Amino acid sequence: MRVLSLLFFLSGFAALIYQVVWQRTLFSIYGINVESVTVVVTAFMLGLGLGSLAGGAVSKDPRRPVVLLFALVEGTIGLFGAVSLPLFRAVGQATLALPPAAVALVTFLLVLAPTMLMGSTLPLLVAHFTRRSKNVGESVGFLYFINTLGSAAASLVSVLVLLPNFGQRRSVYAAVVLNLVAATTAFVLHQRQRKNVPASGTKATVAEVA
Repeated sequence: MRVLSLLFFLSGFAALIYQVVWQRTLFSIYGINVESVTVVVTAFMLGLGLGSLAGGAVSKDPRRPVVLLFALVEGTIGLFGAVSLPLFRAVGQATLALPPAAVALVTFLLVLAPTMLMGSTLPLLVAHFTRRSKNVGESVGFLYFINTLGSAAASLVSVLVLLPNFGQRRSVYAAVVLNLVAATTAFVLHQRQRKNVPASGTKATVAEVA
């Protein structure tokens, strides 16, 4: 449980780096104005919300291995992050001549997909922690605190250390590494927990491992 808490801290840390860098990249492509800021921030917030709903729906079934799903989500976020800056710039070049509404829609969809994945991580781990502690409120509060702490730390580190010294590309690569570390470690935890399940495990035991 302590290891998963640390992984969720890293997840929040990486997510905030992406947000800072992606916003700067998109603003450099489309310009900084009320419309572009509104589109980017709305996409981030809506993506997190929709992802949270999707993660909650998936985690309702106690037979689903939520730790494994968390690992897959973190790995997918990392893979997207690795290609995100070239992708944003390529799409920006291809859409500069489009009407503003079309540009806004493309930008919105670009940011929406990865942020939905980010939003799904909280309910997945909440389901796992709740199955262990039997306390929903404690699980939600603790994990939300850990993730927010990671985001707060990243907001300082990214602006004061990463971006000034390493630039956007290397800052994103740092976030990618954090995602892949979280994904790999969560996968190893899932595999170890599977091995610890007794051969005669009941449905409840399987749910504990998930």
